[in-house]
Amino acid sequence: MKNILEYLEKTAEKNPHKIGFTDEKREVSFLQLMNNSKKIAGSLKSLSKNSPVAIMIERSVECIESMFAAVYAGCFYTVIDIHSPLSRINEIFQALKPGAVITDNDSLSIAGQLKYLSEEDSENIQLILYEEAVKDHIDNKFLSRARLYMIDSDPLYVLFTSGSSGTPKGTVLSHRSVINYIEWVSEEFSFSQTTIFGSQTPLYFSMSVTDLFSTLKCGGTYTLIPKMMFSFPVKLIEYMNSRQINTIYWVPSALAIASNWNLFQYEKLMYIEKVLFAGEVMPVKHLNYWIRFLPKCVYANLFGPTETTDICTFYVIDREFKDDEQLPIGKPCNNCDVFLLTEDGRMAAPGEEGEIAVRGSFLASGYYNDPEKTEAAFPQNPLNKSYPERIYKTGDLARLNEKGEYIYISRKDFQIKRMGYRIELGEIEAAAISLKGIKSAAAVCDSESGRILLICEGKVKEPEQISETLKKKIPSYMLPDEIIKIKVMPYNANGKIDRAKLKKYITTDRKMR
Repeated sequence: MKNILEYLEKTAEKNPHKIGFTDEKREVSFLQLMNNSKKIAGSLKSLSKNSPVAIMIERSVECIESMFAAVYAGCFYTVIDIHSPLSRINEIFQALKPGAVITDNDSLSIAGQLKYLSEEDSENIQLILYEEAVKDHIDNKFLSRARLYMIDSDPLYVLFTSGSSGTPKGTVLSHRSVINYIEWVSEEFSFSQTTIFGSQTPLYFSMSVTDLFSTLKCGGTYTLIPKMMFSFPVKLIEYMNSRQINTIYWVPSALAIASNWNLFQYEKLMYIEKVLFAGEVMPVKHLNYWIRFLPKCVYANLFGPTETTDICTFYVIDREFKDDEQLPIGKPCNNCDVFLLTEDGRMAAPGEEGEIAVRGSFLASGYYNDPEKTEAAFPQNPLNKSYPERIYKTGDLARLNEKGEYIYISRKDFQIKRMGYRIELGEIEAAAISLKGIKSAAAVCDSESGRILLICEGKVKEPEQISETLKKKIPSYMLPDEIIKIKVMPYNANGKIDRAKLKKYITTDRKMR
């Protein structure tokens, strides 16, 4: 198998009229999805092989059809967050230099505002309107010609994430990487025709890869849950029950909605069987709430960066954990090797801290139009002196426990040193979240002063009382210098805590001193 489209075509041949993809407005069968994608692909026939195609359509069935249209045309796609500031979208376009932009009537005005489309380069960019392109006939000669030259190392998509310099960086994922990952994940979690995914993540986020492409392979159903539902928890449960959703793969912040609102006391999830999560640390307090009300479900903690397709390790919950304990990130996925490197480039011993490094077919090809960052992040394996072998250094710290499971520690840049002690900010957060009444917590450090601020959301006590309780859970040198209560924790579009917005508290703290 060398192309992800083979999943779609085999499923469309086997179950042509089965509903495969749904959103709040529309549903399409696998055959309809395939044919609509082929029709739109005809509008891209002037592009050269492996050209980038930007998709500027709201998270929807239409967006998915446009993604596969780019692939049918022998190109690759990048889904753009249309709610991002125009300046960020322009930065992505400057890096991507797309040969075409597929948009729809709802997003056309946003696409038209982009500087990159209105300057000299706009002459080389096609602006394709979904509503018009989907009416075209299928050009089988063009599709056959495009398919003839496709190989599994061709790029499938580029996902842009925030770079350390502030400029978005585009991670290139190939057909081979996605196929390897989907073959493993669909088998490991027994996805099938009866699997009905309830998707929470945006299509420009790496977590969307799992349920989207597993649906193609297994012939299940992929349901795009409207974003607004997560602001109305009771309606969210009603929606999931009405769609008979039985499998979810969400960020922990989304799962925490249930426990923070004590939701299952009022509404029950009638069909749920599998609960997978990734993207940030899962507070055990929130997981235990789900397990208490839904004890028969399979629960799994998945871990990995965009550069490893979606994940590189996983842990299926197989024992009880206390609210203040930490979940393992588990063991490597099949055909994916994970090991820990010390600062001096050797393999860490069991129990010793090291940076997570990954090798294998899950790896991204590198960063788009950025050979320097690619070379730095995907170096030669320092443990292999015999032949060329790229690895990915994740920037995440972990250790092996006595059970042979990886235990996540923190990001390398999330680790600070104070009073001679090495401090993990994530450990402070975990201790705070375990306290009764605290829904969410984030620890930030002022690099100038070394002061640690703990920002909390929930029905929390006075800061002094929180500090007294924390003394029973963490050493004195880890105690935050100030505890700040806020009404609502800021979250980004992916559902993670927006740490960039928390920096304002550091600025305020400096002014007050």
